Amino acid sequence: MSENKTKIRIIEDAEATGETATVYDEWRKQSGRTQMPGILKCFGSRPDFLRQVMAFSNTVHFSEGHLSRRHKEMIASYVSYLNRCPY
Repeated sequence: MSENKTKIRIIEDAEATGETATVYDEWRKQSGRTQMPGILKCFGSRPDFLRQVMAFSNTVHFSEGHLSRRHKEMIASYVSYLNRCPY
């Protein structure tokens, strides 16, 4: 489990199995990144819901619009930093 203590069970990349591992692999393939972000890992115990979160995020948060995906991710990262959020 993650070094940060949370009330939510975080399923790390190395301990993901079954459907959770499949969803993690799909996310890595789509994103081109090697590790799942913490904000998605907290949904790892419910891979069905994780898929919905990822679809929502791709549609609403990270689609092109008034701001580019890059700018939206920078804002999200900064807000997480301000909130001292480990995700």
